[in-house]
Formats: sequence, structure tokens, C-alpha cells
Amino acid sequence: MSATAAPVGVARSRPLDVIVSWARDNSWTLGLVGFLALLFVFTKLIQPSYGPPALQGLANSMLPLALAAVAQAFVIIAGGIDLSIGSMMALTNVVAASQMRGQSEEYAVIVVAGVLLLGIVLGLVNGGLVVFTRVPDIVVTLAMLYVWAGCALLVMAAPGGSAADWLKDLVKGSLISEWIPKSAVVLIVIVALVWIPLRRSRLGLSIYAIGSNQLAAFRSGVSVGRTKIIAYAFAGLFAALGGLALTASTGVGRPVPGGYTLMSIAAVVLGGVSLAGGRGGVFGPIVAVMILSLLQTDITLVGVNPNLATVLQGAILIGVVMLGSITQFRRGRR
Repeated sequence: MSATAAPVGVARSRPLDVIVSWARDNSWTLGLVGFLALLFVFTKLIQPSYGPPALQGLANSMLPLALAAVAQAFVIIAGGIDLSIGSMMALTNVVAASQMRGQSEEYAVIVVAGVLLLGIVLGLVNGGLVVFTRVPDIVVTLAMLYVWAGCALLVMAAPGGSAADWLKDLVKGSLISEWIPKSAVVLIVIVALVWIPLRRSRLGLSIYAIGSNQLAAFRSGVSVGRTKIIAYAFAGLFAALGGLALTASTGVGRPVPGGYTLMSIAAVVLGGVSLAGGRGGVFGPIVAVMILSLLQTDITLVGVNPNLATVLQGAILIGVVMLGSITQFRRGRR
């Protein structure tokens, strides 16, 4: 009996071990989720009327930034950085809005597919320039920031255009419950459909490998250049999704990029992605976007100067980077 009971006990302990291991690996993200929950409680205390309409407005406003953060995470995990995310969002936003103006709802489906393809092409151009010119990512993407911003102004010199009704309905309102915004469901579904299969694939492992150590990845048979270009292509895809989210939430195209590039980097850092590459995920940055957005809302609700939100965000990022550096240093000494 004892010989057969031991394996059963071990088998029963495996699910618990898996959960503990998962929690340990995702401790930073779980901490962010806990902090976000406390922040929601604090928001409800200072504004008792804060309810579903406000939550839906928050979800709509953070959707483009969340997609921009996912786009940035792809590149940073691969050991790079993309400073043209905001410009790519602006370009895809104005292309979508200009092409949907006065067109049928069916034609808008073709426009959306074309805009997503355009985003992939923009990412391929960025990645190709980085790989083939061997110029640092930060220099190439800084230059492309101006190129894509100029293209956006060529497409539409001033805000205008329109969005299809079905596209606007996709992100506005709630689903099942008034506490579940449609935009949040759309974000989770899109990211899960792309990230979960990719993370478990050979390509996903290759992206992490080149971010951790390009030489070691190359010696292991990974095509570093091709993998980096693909990472930029994914960034372009999610930047295009962010541009479409802007079109859907505002109903117009705006050729001037917002602060999405820098905010996406801030969300990625706060979300636990290492700027050195090779470590992190995309769900942490999404939670970080929610924290940063809700934090700015709370500062407005308590009547403090809104500019203080920027100062507070910077202080939080400094603290996060310092904490990450200390943790990495301690791991290196073990």
C-alpha cells in the first residue's frame, strides 16, 4: 500500500506545485493586479458615484495605449526599442478614418484588413532597416518616427474622416454586465489570440532568446536578424490595432501623434519587462496601463494639479527601475 500511495500523493501535489511555480514566475504581475485592486477601492472611496459609465470611459481611453504597450513589449523583449510606435498609430489612424469616410459598412471591413496589413509592413520596414543597416534601434526608429509622422500629415493635414458604426460599436458600451466594458473584452481577446500561441511557439522562444543573448541564440541555430524583423512586424501590427482603436473611440483621424510612444515605454517598464530584453510579457504592461490611467483619474478627482500625475508617474518608474536593478544584482551574486 505504501508503495502505491506515494506516487498518488506526488501526483496530487503536482497541480499545487504548478500553481506555486506560476505565481513565483508572475509575482510582479500579480503584485500589479493587487495594487490595481487597491487603487479601484481608493477611487470608489474618494468618488462613491464612480460606476460602470466611468469604468467604460476609462477602458475606452486606455485601449489605444494598452495596444501600444503590447507593441512596444514585443520589440523590447527582443532586445530592441521602437520610438515610432506613436507615429505608426497616427498614420494607421488617419488612413482608416480617411478611407472609411462616406463608405459602406462592408467596405470598412476591407479598410480594417488593409490597415492591419499596412501596420505589418511598417513594422517590417523598421525591423529591416535595423537589421540590414546595423544602426542601433533607437536611432533608426527615431528617424522613422518623423517619416511616419510626415506620412500621416500627407494623408490628412487636419483632423477629419469618420469611422464605421460597427467599428465604434465594437469598443463602446458593455458586454454581458455593465461592469464589463466591450473595449476591455476586445483587448483581452486580441492579445490572448496572438500572445498565448506565440509565447508557446518556437518563434516566441526565439524572440526571448535574442533578447537575452544574441550570440548564444545564434549559436543555438536561431536566425537573429529574421526573428528581430518579425518582432518589429508584430509591433507594427499592434500599432495598427492601436490606430484602429483611436479611430473607433474618437470617430475621426488625428495626424499628430500623441504621447503613446513614451507612455508605452513607461507601461512596459512598470509592467515588469526588462529594458535589457529577454524577460517579461505583455499582460504586465496592460495592467500597468490601467494603473497609470486610473492614477491620473484619481489625481484629477482629488483636485490636485493634473501635472503632478506626470511627476508621480516618473517617480514610480524610477522606483521600479531601481527595484529591478537591485533584484537583478542580487540574483547575479547568488
